[in-house]
Amino acid sequence: MSSIILNTLRRQCVSQFRTRLLQQSFLTTTSRGFHIAPIACAPKPHQKDEFSHLEAAHSPDQFGTLSPQVDEPETPDEGDLKEEDFLQNIPAPGQKLSVRQYADLIKDHLKNNRIREALDVVEVRMKQDRVKPVNYHFNLLIGGCARVGYSKKAFQLYNKMKQHDLKVTGGTYTSLFNACAVSPFLGDGLKRANQLREIMLEKGYEPNESNYNAMIKAYGRCGELKTAFQLVDEMVARRLSIGTDTFNFLLQACISDREYGFRHALLVWHRMQRMRISPDRYSFNLLLRCVRDCQLGDLETTQQVIEQILSESIGGNGGKQVPAIEEPSIEAVERSEEDNAEQQQKLATIVTNRELTERLNHEGVPDLLSPQPHLGSLVRLGEVRKPEDRLLLLGGSSNVFAEMRRCGAEPDIRTITELLDVIPSTYAAEKQLLGTIKQLKLRCDIDFFNILIKKRSMRFDYEGAKDVLYMIEAANLEPDIVTYGVLALGCQTQEEARSLLKMMHEADVRMNIQILGAMLRQGCAKQNFRYVTEILQIVRRERLKPNEPFLRHLEEFGRVCEKRDREYDAKPRKRGKDEFKQEYNRYRMQLDAWREHMGLQGLALDQALGIVREHPWEQFKEPQAEGYEAVKNPKLRHKRKKQHSIRRVDVEAIEDDDDRGQGKEHDQTKEVKLAH
Repeated sequence: MSSIILNTLRRQCVSQFRTRLLQQSFLTTTSRGFHIAPIACAPKPHQKDEFSHLEAAHSPDQFGTLSPQVDEPETPDEGDLKEEDFLQNIPAPGQKLSVRQYADLIKDHLKNNRIREALDVVEVRMKQDRVKPVNYHFNLLIGGCARVGYSKKAFQLYNKMKQHDLKVTGGTYTSLFNACAVSPFLGDGLKRANQLREIMLEKGYEPNESNYNAMIKAYGRCGELKTAFQLVDEMVARRLSIGTDTFNFLLQACISDREYGFRHALLVWHRMQRMRISPDRYSFNLLLRCVRDCQLGDLETTQQVIEQILSESIGGNGGKQVPAIEEPSIEAVERSEEDNAEQQQKLATIVTNRELTERLNHEGVPDLLSPQPHLGSLVRLGEVRKPEDRLLLLGGSSNVFAEMRRCGAEPDIRTITELLDVIPSTYAAEKQLLGTIKQLKLRCDIDFFNILIKKRSMRFDYEGAKDVLYMIEAANLEPDIVTYGVLALGCQTQEEARSLLKMMHEADVRMNIQILGAMLRQGCAKQNFRYVTEILQIVRRERLKPNEPFLRHLEEFGRVCEKRDREYDAKPRKRGKDEFKQEYNRYRMQLDAWREHMGLQGLALDQALGIVREHPWEQFKEPQAEGYEAVKNPKLRHKRKKQHSIRRVDVEAIEDDDDRGQGKEHDQTKEVKLAH
């Protein structure tokens, strides 16, 4: 019985073993036919096969085996995903827009200064819609980037235009040169302008008037005045029309030269008059900016330039013919033509020299602005140092208005604001200018009053600067963030700073680092450690990022304190040593804690400036934040800047210098009355 059971079990095991061997066998093909692959021994249970499928596939004894099972990678290839998405997500026909509709989207974003969103229309939206952009779209984007000085992106778009084999038009070159002109990096802008000009020469493209004006603007603002003037000569050689805009760009070029710009501006101005091109309002505004920012240069060359202007004006005589001194005699009529030419030349030289001497010895205020300029009673040019002195060379503000009337140019509030920067820093001059505003019936904006506050603060007339707030209220205007910034220049103590910050809080105006920097400047000037420490605490509490002027004020204040500390160490008995040492040590401990919190501890000034300095193009690389005013309230986009009349301000209520000198009480002049 037991033998029967044992034989039965043995037969079952043999049957199972044969079945398992048949399941593991497989067929292979050869060039001669089929054969059965050798059978490996059965693996032991719970033991992995050390012979991998990849080794079997590459073995010389194995040929034509089935593909081995390889695990798929955990992270799929990015290119495969894009290809799969491109093949599967085909846009619907209604999703695609027309060329004009895409252009309208770009225009709407550019109108609201959403540069990143405008670029995404071409770089993202049109790619998703599988629509190829045209040169009109690229020209819109290049123009938008040029207006904000994003020159790098403008030239990248220009290169993409060439890659797409799109036609580059004259407007494209104009926008690219404008991008070079507005670029925050003058060296980079000049380099790109030179490269673009070489490309135009290689292609044989002949620039038009707009291209030349844009090139003059680019080279002038980048400080390459010689090239800017050469471009004007090139326009004359090609007989292109030269208008007021061309000379306005030349005046902008003069402004970029701080040392010799005023001298260049005089030459440009009288060249414009000799060509009988009438200056407009912007020409006068640019000339006044030259008066404010530019110097005469070396006096000897400036004297020669003025004499040249006087001689050329006498030769042209302002468009009038030179009158004859005496009637010609009979003998002169019978002379030959050569003798007549020589005589006329001699007479013209005599008249010119005589009139030049009269111009140089002219009595009164100098006038280098009119077509018949003269130096008046000016003794020497070495006395001309300040902007009001250079304005006096033009005949003063009254002569500027008279010349504008002669040229048919009406002054605006920008002209008055430019004049405010160059008139003498006195109450009498400011009162006269306010009277001119009333006489011309101009509408004044808040920017004018901001400049007036700043002008008074810079001459340390802080009470007079506060009086302008009553003038703003009388003109039915409201202070803006710049108003509080210029008012901060007059906060000499902690109490005044706290009062201004409270005023800003009540007006729902958030403070910025510029306003706190102006307060810090006053605290450092007064060497008030507690004032400076409080400003640092406000910066830390409000989580504001310090800017370059803020750190420079702290660095300069530190040098002054170290010098004073060494002086106390050299003279131990000097009065105030203990008090200074105590305040200075407390300040240094708090400054170190502030620097550590800001991540500036142990860094030199240059390293710290590199951290806090913001790149001007970073704002164009990120989408605009939600809640931006232009997006939140679209109606405000089309609303003009609020302007009101200043005619109702009683100018007589503003005190004169004489009243200030006599010690007139401040309460009597604090209120600005309204004229009935």
